[in-house]
Amino acid sequence: MISRELALALRDAGLVWHPESGDRFQLDLADEVEAEVEADVFTVSEMTIEARRYPTGTILAFNGTTEWALDSVAFADAVWLPREDQLRELLRATFRSLRRLPDAFEVEIELAGERRRFEHPDVAEAYGLALLELVGRSR
Repeated sequence: MISRELALALRDAGLVWHPESGDRFQLDLADEVEAEVEADVFTVSEMTIEARRYPTGTILAFNGTTEWALDSVAFADAVWLPREDQLRELLRATFRSLRRLPDAFEVEIELAGERRRFEHPDVAEAYGLALLELVGRSR
């Protein structure tokens, strides 16, 4: 799972999330709740947390199984934590390779004919850093 900091950077760079069952997220409610609630990781699931789409926007509805009282949160108050496979898929045709190095993973992508490499000890973070570069250049 990628770090909250990288997830926020991806969101701020313009990565768009369309919630699907199995997606993980954290809350980003500023001062409305304690930091420990924001550290909790939730999973979208039709049985517990479902994305409800309305003409006015999307909410994430909690269906009564959480430990604390929360009916729903605005979509804007959620931080998507994409999985490794989702990150790789989002890189699409830019992805060139994944290599295991002695102390890290290296993801290589190609943007406008230029090869770029991103290293991190966690493979999902390496993919996320590459995606951050791609999304940043797409703006």
